[in-house]
Amino acid sequence: MKRKQTLGRIPLALLCAGLLGHAQAASMVDWEGCSSIPADVDRLACYDRVSGRSQPEAGPVPAGDTVAMEPAPSPVAASPAPAEEPKLLSALSRHWELDDEAKQGAFLFRPHHPNYFLPVKYSNSPNNTPFRGELTQPDLGLDPVEAELQLSFKIKGMEGVFGHDDFDLWFGYTITSFWQAYNNRISSPFRETSYEPEAILTYRTNYEIAGFRGRFINLGLVHQSNGRSEGLSRSWNRAYAQFGFERDNLILLFRPWYRIPEINEDDNPDIEDYMGHGDVQVVYRKGRNAYSLLLRNNFKSTDNRGAVKLDWSFPLYGRLKGYVQYFNGYGESLVDYNHSQQSLGVGVSLTEGM
Repeated sequence: MKRKQTLGRIPLALLCAGLLGHAQAASMVDWEGCSSIPADVDRLACYDRVSGRSQPEAGPVPAGDTVAMEPAPSPVAASPAPAEEPKLLSALSRHWELDDEAKQGAFLFRPHHPNYFLPVKYSNSPNNTPFRGELTQPDLGLDPVEAELQLSFKIKGMEGVFGHDDFDLWFGYTITSFWQAYNNRISSPFRETSYEPEAILTYRTNYEIAGFRGRFINLGLVHQSNGRSEGLSRSWNRAYAQFGFERDNLILLFRPWYRIPEINEDDNPDIEDYMGHGDVQVVYRKGRNAYSLLLRNNFKSTDNRGAVKLDWSFPLYGRLKGYVQYFNGYGESLVDYNHSQQSLGVGVSLTEGM
């Protein structure tokens, strides 16, 4: 009886010895190597291999033969694929979300035109008699130094219009105010504020012309008015097509427009003679400096009129930038569409725009 108990313990001892040998072969390094594999299927296969489940069952060992257990090879952890470097997006792509990597979805506030505050702006010829009509109006008594504020944003209303990824629908809004902040004689009023809502259908393109890459075509409807009454009321509606090109740090924007005729009384029937039939904008960026040139012209050989505007933004503190603006010509503000002047303003820029 004692001999049978001894013989019964032999298979159990052999089994324990086999498990102990395999545990020594599958070290902690092996298990940790499996845990670092990202793919679920590959990681489970590694665990099976280390635990011995994936090994074929050994056949019967003939008597007298000895089989040496070889330690299982340590699995090599699959090294993760190198992460792709983020695509460098151009200024136009970021502004209009032209690349797939630039898409941010709908209903998010984004800068449109520049957002700035000019606490000091000097004009060599303030428009003291902007009135229209037969009534004789007094001189407004404007100061040549005032302040100017512009806030402009846009929101993507729909991404992928017409079921096409290249079409996006935007809605923009811009408000520009001219403030006689230092004119105590007339109680420092806001002498002019214009409101400019617009709807824009953006179609992203990709073609080359004269070394420039055509990035988008904007089809827009825009209304602009100053909300005034009687002789100071100004407003007009336009349909436009804007073409955007870029080359390295240089951006070209061409925007011809068509004035939609007024249905009722026209507050400014000759506005195109001064504001022209479109504009051209050139933007150049170098580091954190941005330079912009805007040109307008009526393209008439006689009574040729237009305007030029130069902007410069530069680093100031953190995200805050310094801002300098020079204007020469007609239409600095909507009420001044038929008045020519030169002005120079200095202030800060909150966000850049185009």
